[in-house]
Formats: sequence, structure tokens, C-alpha cells
Amino acid sequence: MKKVLLFTALAAALTAGFAQANEKLIVAATPVPHAEILELVKPTLAKEGVDLEIKVFTDYVQPNVQVAEKRLDANYFQTLPYLENFNKGKGTNLVTVVGVHVEPFGGYSKKIKNISELKDGATVAIPNEGSNSGRALLLLQKAGVITLKDPTNALATPKDIASNPKNLKFKELESALLPRVLDQVDLDLINTNYALEAGLNPARDALIIEDAKSPYVNFLVARPDNKDSAAIQKLAKALTSPEVKAFIEKKYNGAVVPAF
Repeated sequence: MKKVLLFTALAAALTAGFAQANEKLIVAATPVPHAEILELVKPTLAKEGVDLEIKVFTDYVQPNVQVAEKRLDANYFQTLPYLENFNKGKGTNLVTVVGVHVEPFGGYSKKIKNISELKDGATVAIPNEGSNSGRALLLLQKAGVITLKDPTNALATPKDIASNPKNLKFKELESALLPRVLDQVDLDLINTNYALEAGLNPARDALIIEDAKSPYVNFLVARPDNKDSAAIQKLAKALTSPEVKAFIEKKYNGAVVPAF
């Protein structure tokens, strides 16, 4: 009788253990700062019953593709203009969950010390993706280097330039490749996550840079069918906690700015 009771108790304990097993949440991110911030909140989520698995990507396409295909649950790497342009171009329906931080976009050079030194015919490297291309050109416009046909066009490309007094030559590349050509061009417009990976400090090294009021907030992104799930909402809360805010301000020293 005692053996039966012991077996029953063990079975009940095992069943309870399985019932309390953490829910797995797989989130895509680029290495810096997104994956680093996600690593910070993993212990918090574990205590709340969520086992966070971080899948690191070095491009901006696959994280969205794999979330849309339900191979991943969410991603954390992109701005709203990029997401809207991606959804439109790929026929996806990904949605924002919460805004976490801003990465002030900057222009870098190893050939000049000030944007005023940019010479006639200089070569400028910019991202070739719609929203990032527009972001780079808007920054150049703000610096007084060019003028766009539509000064507010977030999806502008070099074809949308109305005035180019210095006859700048634009080299359009995938965002991840931009740090590699820094030595080869006169001015290089680089997304902050890639700048940080390349050892650049936007607050110190950028010749021109967006201010903290930049509308390009980086969002946690999911699908309509899971954005309100308990696990996603717990992640959203963790990413906008005082702990994350303090971490961003201390670790990135202005290169990344909390958006909450």
C-alpha cells in the first residue's frame, strides 16, 4: 500500500512539474544592441514562466520572413517605417508590440573631420533598403548637403534628390556591408547597430547624427495572432522596465537611447 501511495505521489509531482514547465518564446534579433538587451531580460522572464530563446541574425530580411512563416514568435531589430515598407513589399502582416529604443543614425568618415569638408564629387555610401535609404538622405538633407523633392519622404532614394550642389556620388549597399567600406568612401551612413559592431561610437565618432527625438524607434514585432499572448506581453513589459532603461543608458552612452 505504501509503495502504491509513493508511486502515486511521484506521478503527481512529475505531472505538476510538466504542467509548470516554462513556455518557450523564440525571438529574432540583430547582435547589437538587440540581442544584448534580450539577454538581460532572460532571467526575469524565466521567473515569470517564459523560456526566452534568442536567434541572432545579421540581416534585416530573414527575421521578418521567419516570424511571418511562424518559424519564430517575434523579432526585435526594426523601425516602423522599415516594417511598413517590408509588409507592403512582401505581402506580410507583421505588427508592432512595443517601442523600446532609438539608435540615432549617423554619418562617419575616415577622410574628413567635419561635414563641411565634403568635397565636390565625393562618394557617399548609404543603405539600399527603402526606409534606411530614406533615413540616410533625410539626415544628409538636415545637414544641408542635399535637398529632397519631398523633404519628408521617409522612403526616399537618390532618385528623389532635387538638389545636389556638391555632385555627390551615392553608393547603395546592404546595411550590414556599410562598415566594410568606411575606408573606401568619403562619407558612410551606417545604422547604429552595425556601427557598434564595427567598434564605432555614434555619440563620439559620427560627423552627423540624428538627435534623441528621432522617430525611428526600434520595436518588438510579432503577428496579429500572437501579439497579445501572455508570453509576448511579458517580454514587452520586461523590455520597457526600469532595469532595461538603466542598462541602455549606462552601456551605450548615448549611442542607443531608451524610447520609453
